[in-house]
Amino acid sequence: MILFKKLTDLRKWLDDQQEKENTIGFVPTMGALHAGHISLIETSVKANRITVCSIFVNPTQFNDPADFEKYPVTIEKDIAVLEAAGCDVLFLPSVKEIYPDGVKAVRNYELGYLETVFEGKYRPGHFQGVCMVVNRLLDIVQPGNLYLGQKDYQQCMVITKLVELMGASQKIKVNICPTLREADGLAMSSRNMRLNETERKKAVTIYQALSMMKKELQQGKLKGLKDKAISMLEQRGFRVDYVEIAGATDLSLPDQWDGEQKLVALVAAFNGETRLIDNMALN
Repeated sequence: MILFKKLTDLRKWLDDQQEKENTIGFVPTMGALHAGHISLIETSVKANRITVCSIFVNPTQFNDPADFEKYPVTIEKDIAVLEAAGCDVLFLPSVKEIYPDGVKAVRNYELGYLETVFEGKYRPGHFQGVCMVVNRLLDIVQPGNLYLGQKDYQQCMVITKLVELMGASQKIKVNICPTLREADGLAMSSRNMRLNETERKKAVTIYQALSMMKKELQQGKLKGLKDKAISMLEQRGFRVDYVEIAGATDLSLPDQWDGEQKLVALVAAFNGETRLIDNMALN
């Protein structure tokens, strides 16, 4: 695996590879890699001649500076697991390399409704920051395939929209891969590293609440199901931002289920000081 810190060096190497008509798969990350990330790398390795991973903790997508400062950094371990997974290139840029003109937004991305609900509502500016960094990284790497994990359901939709806004949907295929879970059902996440032993045991309640909604979904009003899930979480000491049932294709918020519309349940809740998110297709 080759490690690049300068985009000019990376771009020169990739230009040489593209002359050989090598397909490029790209997995953008913020590091603290777990098996979910590695499954994306392995999927890319199987489908592309070259796989590029980036590790960059992006300051523009943290609306809480304390959250940014606490984000786990495990670079040496990350490098080892990427090498073992067959990753070809690691891009490890500085903030100055990604944002040479500073981190203030120079463009507003027209995300419409997607930015008004769930993470967009509870983390103002978050998705603008995500779009800033992903736009920049896609311009640098110029992949044919982009790999994202479904755990960040809304973010997958935002990045798909971004690729359209960039006019790159003909060149870049967005591949959304299933959420990987621990043996007890907890969605794999870098933030799990911040949980103490008690919080880690409790964290599985989110998966249990999602599973309950999937099992008990029936035609008619959805409020009772959501309220039951909220109650499950609050009884275990979670501070809930949202528990919602939304249209799987557009994140619309139906009051009732007609028995046919594809639905996804989404949860965001604080477990101690750590905010966890998860989702599950219901039907």
